[in-house]
Amino acid sequence: MTTPKSRDPLHGLTLETIVTRLAEAHGWSELGRRIPIRCFLHDPSVKSSLTFLRKTPWARKKVEALYIQSLQPR
Repeated sequence: MTTPKSRDPLHGLTLETIVTRLAEAHGWSELGRRIPIRCFLHDPSVKSSLTFLRKTPWARKKVEALYIQSLQPR
């Protein structure tokens, strides 16, 4: 018996993977422009971003939404 494939585009991705891919694709300054949070604007790093996003659900949702949007073909 096979298990059904998840339709969630974030299934199997860690928050670290999402932040790293966004930073590589857009750069920290563009991330800070799109989502103006301190961890993207002042001395950004994956570690500081993860610390903030794990404690702040509204910011995490915005980052996840940006990641999903970046998957859409243009």
